[in-house]
Amino acid sequence: MSVKFYDVKTRQSVEVEEANITKTKYERTTKEGKVQVRYALRGKFEGRNLTKFVGQADWDAFDGKVE
Repeated sequence: MSVKFYDVKTRQSVEVEEANITKTKYERTTKEGKVQVRYALRGKFEGRNLTKFVGQADWDAFDGKVE
């Protein structure tokens, strides 16, 4: 299975194989004290790191390792 990422440097969509993708969560605390969580897939393509933000359901369904 491959996932489509957008490569900013080449301005194209690229397909990255599942073996080169990891899952990660970005957490931050807002001014009001709430914790905001963003879910992302991080891929490696031709030596460049690519990031794609996804919803929690897609993040949970992906069978990659967590960073």
